[in-house]
Amino acid sequence: MIPRHQTILFVVLLVASITLGAVLWTTLDRAHKRLLASEESAPTQAPQVAPSEQATLMVANDADNSVAPRVFSLPLPQNPEARARAVLGKLLDLYCAPGSGHPVPDGASSVSQVFLLPVTAVSASSTAGAGRAATGSSRAAGGNSAGGDELAVVNLAGAFVSGHPSGLETETLTILSICATLHANFPNVTEVRFLVDGQQRATLAGHADLTRTYLTSETVPTEGAHS
Repeated sequence: MIPRHQTILFVVLLVASITLGAVLWTTLDRAHKRLLASEESAPTQAPQVAPSEQATLMVANDADNSVAPRVFSLPLPQNPEARARAVLGKLLDLYCAPGSGHPVPDGASSVSQVFLLPVTAVSASSTAGAGRAATGSSRAAGGNSAGGDELAVVNLAGAFVSGHPSGLETETLTILSICATLHANFPNVTEVRFLVDGQQRATLAGHADLTRTYLTSETVPTEGAHS
């Protein structure tokens, strides 16, 4: 026969266990209801999408070695440097698309950064320091030079340069189309320089010089089209 005190202890422990279980279940149920209520009451915020604007892309064509304008409606950010990168990204997306008249791989990811700064911010004799000067001057100027002539420093991805077709004509068309596209959308951009992964590189793919400063006045559109 079980002693009376053990029976009482067992009953007390059983009641305590049942009570604790009930309290725990109630607490979890309340927490779950609060979580559902907070999810239902939280405002639904739509992702921010940049407004679409017209952008002119100076598209290269290997068939006749031309660079011609095409107008697109693109979602463009307000920041000038991000805007320049987006425009060039669309241009290079055209080049990697099937049936491109100027086939070049990698698309928008080929442009890592674009810096815009006053032409006087980087000395003509200090090309090796263009990346550092561009970064510092661009930050100081807030990414824009307030109306004066601008220098654009385009930082290309190493993979883009490594995969670019080799040849003087095709390399030159790529460079000129980038310069012309920048000038078409940023009329203040009068000069363009190129870096590769933040460093100076001699050529694009063995021919087109990447150490020089390109003048946007050297690129002239031949015809126009709308898309």
